[in-house]
This record gives sequence, structure tokens and C-alpha cells, in this order.
Amino acid sequence: MKLLLNRETLLKPLQTIGNIVERRPTLAILSNILIQIKDNKLTLTGTDLEVEIITTFDIDSAENDEITLPGRKFIDICRALPAEAEIEVTTDSERAVIRSGRSRFTLSTLPATEFPNLDPITSPLEFNLSQKDLKRLIEKTQFCMAQQDVRYYLNGLLLEITPERITAVATDGHRLALSEISGSFPVAENRQIIIPRKGVTELARLLEDTDRSVQIRLSENHIKVDLDGLSFTSKLIDGKFPDYQQVIPKDANNNIICLREPLRQAFARASVLSNEKYRGIRLQFTNNSLKATVHNPEQEEAEENIEINYQGDDMEIGFNVAYFLEALSVIEEEKVELHLTDTNHSCLVQGQGDVYSRYVIMPMRL
Repeated sequence: MKLLLNRETLLKPLQTIGNIVERRPTLAILSNILIQIKDNKLTLTGTDLEVEIITTFDIDSAENDEITLPGRKFIDICRALPAEAEIEVTTDSERAVIRSGRSRFTLSTLPATEFPNLDPITSPLEFNLSQKDLKRLIEKTQFCMAQQDVRYYLNGLLLEITPERITAVATDGHRLALSEISGSFPVAENRQIIIPRKGVTELARLLEDTDRSVQIRLSENHIKVDLDGLSFTSKLIDGKFPDYQQVIPKDANNNIICLREPLRQAFARASVLSNEKYRGIRLQFTNNSLKATVHNPEQEEAEENIEINYQGDDMEIGFNVAYFLEALSVIEEEKVELHLTDTNHSCLVQGQGDVYSRYVIMPMRL
């Protein structure tokens, strides 16, 4: 193989797939990137057997060939070279030589035949969605995914596709985030899939806030997203996601409206003195007033008084302040609504006027 490319042409696609290339993989080949030249196109592939990213772009090359190179080392070399540098890559059976200006690097290679590929998508459900809509669904919900929970189905993001809407849901058992978009989708009955945490994180990184369309293909075990010379594939979690509709409060009779940013700032200030493990905050609601207090084991205390729109009985309830802050950070509306039933039930949080995104936070004993 002989390849001559500008640094900027090569570096961006390399960095795109570099996040999933493992430094200390169980299989040596998983630390490598597959490089293929065919029909004047260069294809770069990275995988960790759960997620696969493929980028393709045009080059001027008459030969067809393929090889794998150590991913992190190749990316770091390209990143360290000067801007607009010309990079020449030549390979034989076991070594690759990278030259640029007066620099020369020799890397070990592994045969392309050893590189694993995820199973092809068979009998897929196919539909299109704009990049910004898919990105919005993920960004509004992904922070509620569990991390290394024994209930493995919580360590991911639920996508539910119906003929009229797509709903994204994430929960760690203590809080829940839901966001949906309306549309027309080619399903005869409701379809649910669970994308694993790493797949969700990588997909969100690839998407841009644009109206350009992506093609989504779903099989029993995989999701594949094609966009702008790039293909993303992730395995799906095989499990039954809990019935999220039962968690969302339906008839909360205590409704609070307040400005989002002052509330977020007050909670952020108070959280400085919260218990590092439990992060508890006590909320005391009275007519048009909210007092938020925080205590920690060092007997330190923070108190914030916030003006709200509330007419109802006095009420006191505790929450994890970090959960509130994360929900408030993704709400974009100027005002937020808090819906409470009593001190033993969850709080429903949403931006005023936003009917597409909702956040549920369980109370905690303080």
C-alpha cells in the first residue's frame, strides 16, 4: 500500500473513529484501525465489538489494498505533525512506514483479514430523521442512563418507535428523562430498542445540529446510522425496559412555576455544601416562596430563598440536588414547572410550554 494525503484530510476521520479504539483490548486487533483503498475511496474502520464506526472519503489512488495500523499511535502521530503537512504511508506485510517532511515512523501492522466486523443488518426497519432531532432526543435524556447497574437494561437508552412518534427514555432507577418527537414512521406496531451507553455517547458526538437527514436501520440486534460519509453501528442491549409510563406522575395537584436560571443558580450555590455522597437538598414550599437548605456532616449549612409562583399548602421534601441540576441544565425554556403530589411521590419537572420533554426525580429522606 502507498498512500499520500494531507494531514487535515486524514486527521478528522481518524479522530472520529479514535474514541472507540481501545488502548488495552482483549484482542490485539481491536487496538488497530482498518485502512482500505478501493475504487479511489479510502475507508477507515474502528470497532470494539460493541460499536463500529466507518468513515469513507475520496482519494486519488489507482491501487486497491487494505491493512490495519495501531489506532492510537497513528492518530497521535498525525496530530503531532505540523498543520497542512503531507503524510506518506507505505506498507509491506508486517510494517508500515509513515513519512512527513524530515519525520519517519515505523509501525507494526496486523493483517486486514483478522479485523472483526459486526454482523450485517438483516431485514431492517428503515426510516429517516434529521440529525438535530436525533441529537436532541439523545442530549435531552442520556444523562439519566445508569452506570454499571446490575440491571443491565438500564445501562442504555430506550428508543420507542410508534407510527406517530419516537420516544427516548433513560433512567437509573432514581430519576427518569423522557423526550419525544412527532412524525410518521413505518412501523405497524410499537418497537422498542435499547442502545448501550457507549453507543449513545459516540452517536451523540457524531451528530450535528443540522437539518441534514440520517438513515436509521434497526434489526433485532443492531442499530445502524448512516450520515455524510460515515456509518455508525452499535449492538443493542437484549432486555426488557421497565414501563416508564407508570413512573411519570399523572395527577400532581401542587404546581410550581419559577424562572429556570435563578433556580439553577441557587441550587448550584447550595450544592457546594451538600454531602458529597448523598447530595441531599431540602425544599420547603410556602406561598410564592421556596427555601432550599443543605447540610453536611461537618455541620455546615447553605440556605437559598427563591421566588416562585405557588399557591398551596406548605410542603417540605428532599431530593438529590445533582439530579435537579442536570435536569435544569438541559431544559431550554425561560421558566420551569415543578409538579408534586406530596412528600412521598416523585417530582415532575419540565420547561413551561414544552410538551415533548419531561423529567422525573424521586424524593429522598433527609
